[in-house]
Parts: sequence; C-alpha cells; structure tokens
Amino acid sequence: MSDRAAEEERPAARASRRTMWRMLLPLAIFASLAALFYVALYSGDPSRLPSALIGKKVPQFDLPGVEGLTADGRPVPGLTSADLERGGASIVNVWASWCIPCHQEHPYLTLLAERSGVPLYGLNYKDEAGAARRFLGRYGNPFKAVGVDASGRTAIDWGVYGVPETFIVDGKGRIAYKHVGPIDEAAIEDKLLPAIAAAGKGP
Repeated sequence: MSDRAAEEERPAARASRRTMWRMLLPLAIFASLAALFYVALYSGDPSRLPSALIGKKVPQFDLPGVEGLTADGRPVPGLTSADLERGGASIVNVWASWCIPCHQEHPYLTLLAERSGVPLYGLNYKDEAGAARRFLGRYGNPFKAVGVDASGRTAIDWGVYGVPETFIVDGKGRIAYKHVGPIDEAAIEDKLLPAIAAAGKGP
C-alpha cells in the first residue's frame, strides 16, 4: 500500500471507529443499568427494595370484590382504604392467580394470618374473576376482603414492583413495612411478625 493510500485510509478508519462507538455507547449504558437493576432485584434480599411510602398513609382507593366470590354463603367484600384505618395492624397482600410465586406463597399467607391474629386483606392484581375464584377455591381464602385491581392503578399507587408483595399497615392507615416477593416461614418469623408487633395490635 502506498503512503498516500495509507494516509487516506487512516481518517476513514478513525471515522468508522467513532461511528462504532456512537452505536455501542448507548447499548453499553443500557446494559449497565439493566445489570444494576437485576442485581438489586434478584440478589440478596429483594424485600430490602426501598419504598417511599413507608410511614405514610395508604393511597386512597375503593376496589370492588371478586365477582362471584363467596364465604359462608355471602359475597366476600371488596377493599377500600377506609378498611385499613379502623385501629390495629392489618396485612395487605398483592396477588394474582397467574403469579407462580403466589401459588408457592399462599400456604404461608394462611399461616401468617393465623399466627398474627390480625386481618389479612387481598389486592387481586390484573386477574380474571374466574381464575381468582379457582385459585382461592384450591388453596383456601384467608382474606377478610379482596379488592380487584383490574387496571393495576391501585398497585402503582402503592409502589408495587411486582406480585406478590405484602404490606403491614398500622391502625392509622400508615404503611409500616413492605415485603417484596413471596413470603416463607423465615420471613414470617424474622420480619413480618416483628413488623406487625411494631405496628400495634390495639383495638
């Protein structure tokens, strides 16, 4: 290759490298952010994900019940924010029949309701009524009331990352604790029961 040809090739090569970096840089930034999010969500303890609502009142909402869902021959009521402001701690679980971890978690929810002695409420997220009824018919219904969040708007207001999530609410309707992901016996013992005790079981 002649010196002249080499000199002509260098600027072209530099331009090509600059173009390549311009294309790769956004991809590298996205990959880095995605990796950070993945590590935060799936490594360590996902329940440690921060919530800006801790210590604040639950968002205002009024959700209908699951169509056709009954207990002792009577319709299971829907859920409103006022239900969480009646004194004493309560538990709110965000679940869906299509959520695989919710199936694994459900026996522990029943155990939590029995052991804590406080009301357990369900927030049924983007589900179909028939599927929700079948889910509770199969595993049992530990919920005092179940509100249907068909659009997902209420879950967004609660700062839900994904189902399942469990919240402890104090007697004044303030969110005291948030657990991300399915609960198990260790979470009940080490986190949820202490959070319920701290939130208070007063009348």
